[in-house]
Amino acid sequence: MDEKKPTDLGTLVGRLTLEQKVALLTGADFWSLPEAPEIGLRKILLSDGPAGLRGTTWDERDTSLLFPNPTALAATWDPALVRRAGSLMGAQARDKGVAWHLAPNVNMHRSPLGGRHFECFSEDPILAAQIAAGFVEGVQGAGVASTVKHYIGNESETDRLTYDALFDEATLREVYLPPFEAAVQAGAWSVMAAYNSVNGVSMAEHAELLTGLLKDDLGFDGAVVSDWFATRSTAASANAGLDVVMPGPQGPWGEALVEAVHKGEVSEAVIDDKVLRVLRLAARTGYLEGFEAPAPVTTPQDAETQLREIAARAMVVLRNEATGQGPLLPLDPGSVSRVAVIGPNASVLTAQGGGSAHVNPTHVISPLAAIAQAFGPAVTVDYAEGAVTQRLLAPITTETAIDPDTGQPGLRVDFLDASGAVLGSELRRASRFTFMGGLPEGTSGIRVRADIAIASSGTHQFSVSGIGRFRLTVGRLPSVDVTLNPSEGADMVEGLVKPPEHRVDTELETGTVRAEVVAYVDPALPFAVFGLNHGAPRQSADELFTAALEAARAADVAIVVVGTTDEIEAEGFDRVGLKLPGRQDELVWEVAKVNPRTVVVVNAGAPVEMPWRGIAPALLWAWFPGQEGGYAIADALTGVVEPAGRLPTTFPNVETDAPVLSTRPVDGKISYSEGSMFGYRGYEKAGTVPAFPFGHGLGYTSWSYEDMTAKATATGDVEVLVRVRNEGARIGREVVQIYLAGEGPDGADPQRLVGFGSTLAAPGESATVPIRIPVRALARWVEDGDGKSWRVRGGPRELIAARSAGEPRIRTLVELAERTL
Repeated sequence: MDEKKPTDLGTLVGRLTLEQKVALLTGADFWSLPEAPEIGLRKILLSDGPAGLRGTTWDERDTSLLFPNPTALAATWDPALVRRAGSLMGAQARDKGVAWHLAPNVNMHRSPLGGRHFECFSEDPILAAQIAAGFVEGVQGAGVASTVKHYIGNESETDRLTYDALFDEATLREVYLPPFEAAVQAGAWSVMAAYNSVNGVSMAEHAELLTGLLKDDLGFDGAVVSDWFATRSTAASANAGLDVVMPGPQGPWGEALVEAVHKGEVSEAVIDDKVLRVLRLAARTGYLEGFEAPAPVTTPQDAETQLREIAARAMVVLRNEATGQGPLLPLDPGSVSRVAVIGPNASVLTAQGGGSAHVNPTHVISPLAAIAQAFGPAVTVDYAEGAVTQRLLAPITTETAIDPDTGQPGLRVDFLDASGAVLGSELRRASRFTFMGGLPEGTSGIRVRADIAIASSGTHQFSVSGIGRFRLTVGRLPSVDVTLNPSEGADMVEGLVKPPEHRVDTELETGTVRAEVVAYVDPALPFAVFGLNHGAPRQSADELFTAALEAARAADVAIVVVGTTDEIEAEGFDRVGLKLPGRQDELVWEVAKVNPRTVVVVNAGAPVEMPWRGIAPALLWAWFPGQEGGYAIADALTGVVEPAGRLPTTFPNVETDAPVLSTRPVDGKISYSEGSMFGYRGYEKAGTVPAFPFGHGLGYTSWSYEDMTAKATATGDVEVLVRVRNEGARIGREVVQIYLAGEGPDGADPQRLVGFGSTLAAPGESATVPIRIPVRALARWVEDGDGKSWRVRGGPRELIAARSAGEPRIRTLVELAERTL
């Protein structure tokens, strides 16, 4: 959109007093910036997140579209498709009145143990950069500010608030900066400063990186916002280039910043620049009077269909061996009469990871329901859980809960003062609660009540989960007072995502039972998060396992859906290992032994060990596929949509194969001394063959590579043409990956991705894929006697067209001119 002249924004800044200007630079609350009616500035709402636009509440009644996780988006290797996903998110933001979207997360897949691995795009800077640019363009095309985070060096969750990331400049610029740089070049209107320090300086106070590199060198003209509670100083952070402190209204700026200006510690011109950047964002998003508002946008009617397609296209066929006439996948529903669907994630899909990326969708389609629908009534679909992976008891929903006051489905929530009087009350549809402000004034307790339908007699369990003091009452059992504390040294978010739990057992007959929990509000905490949970009688672990094997033996094909949970992959803590939880590995082994037509679907956001991968003939990686994930899995399994994804990260055989594994700081520091030698480059350097290489993905057809040409242009870019042919019997999409070899003093450095492109071709059809490699992708950051700069080494260089980092297909040489950029 067009703005008025920048001087108009400067004029508005000049109308404000110092106190008014400073007031605009700290949040009005947890999720908004204050209004300034005197200059026509409306209140600006901010919202997470990377897998959907949650809005300003954590409330199951305030629903949002739930997208496939960001790594899944990157697995499409399709910036245009990611742009479409971003556009959908932007449209939903407009529907919710949100102007400032806190995504994407472009930190790198440095270690597979990273807790937010699922929330980031890739281990490769070129792929992450192109996906990030597409996402930003999509969101901002809807008139919503996109926030690129977490700038920079935020690849670990362990001690994330305090650790110091140690970089050399070449590593920072070549590996970790490119996604941020690409997003800025795509026009990003906001960047989030990370919690951590870099080379001894907190990112909220890092003038060299916030002002020098980001604003001056990259030309970023948007607003730099802090991560929540990350700002720990007044003058230092203000002078460094931080523009907005969140949340508010308390914080280290406010009156302290006004005083710092009066003392000469911070120039008022610095304050003016910050306000100008906030007003520029407001003008771009339509929140400043006198500036052209973005065109009206709303969530399209076919949004769910689009999510289903995106999720299916992102899925990756890791293995697909013949079990008869041809490869096992795709499955033909007309060729079978009985299907066994096995595994805990088949009935309870992990649609998303945990933490601030969480959203509340209207529904989540399970693989079990979708597979039964896809195969139709003529096919018998048997389900067996096989193994238990959920740590907490299940939440209570409207399927079993009745409000004691109205008799309606749901749970009654009362807000109590210190005397127990009810200050307010509401009907809720689920029993997991997150309150971030918004409680009635004087609230000291939150009481949840429901009459729970008991469908089977026996030993039932009820529990309260959360952090703080609680009173749990179930039926005629005596009330239990309990205090639940996070584990020692845990990140605050870890306690919320992976809370402790207290259970009580009770013998019940069929009918109903009253369950009640009171959560006592701690005024020292900025929020209250807790749950009331229930577990019905169930089979023993051995009985579940045996039933799964019996179902597999009787079936024409067994579909085993295994995976992680949102307590394993989440913000606030890193993973402790890559093994699947519970007895899932054993389950896959034994099912594959009794049914040679076994398909394994892995529902996880980040790599896991798959020791059984050689015995299972077909393996589909489904990611955290979002609310339509069950339908997408069924579409991929039956070939309605080709799962044409390619891995954006390397999958190790065992976790110890990873070039960088530990995410734990040592003496408060994380050294990035490996430089660029992690991910696929680290595997190549170590001579380690992974389970599945970066870029791997079979799709449902086969390809030959017939020809490749490469020519350098006058600008230093290289134009590559690769001709491929679809040798299979189905239409398919191929992703052609271009790697540069022969770098380093002796020409022996591991190859690195410099570009990619894709094509769609019918059976027997050939297609030529054009790929333009920017000169910057061919350059390296050099520091020598001539200074610091991006430089391209002249001479012949080898380019490799490949299906993955582990499957080169065709090579050519290109002559590069020596140049300094």
